[in-house]
Amino acid sequence: MTARVTLIGKPGCHLCDEAREVVARVTAELGERFEERSILDDPALHDRYWEQIPVTLVDGAPHDFWRVSEARLRAALGA
Repeated sequence: MTARVTLIGKPGCHLCDEAREVVARVTAELGERFEERSILDDPALHDRYWEQIPVTLVDGAPHDFWRVSEARLRAALGA
């Protein structure tokens, strides 16, 4: 089973910590998986998203940045 949600951020980012809590809660409740990627580990992600972290992708498409809306994430995942 592949992750439908990707959280892109970096260590020490308080907005990333808040986003992780929302993403973890919603995906757990809906039986989905999520993965995390750090802009510090991937130069392409850094170049693309460094001003927008945290960024969430749903099914590989950009979904939210800076803040994660729990309602929007649920809707995107079909809940």
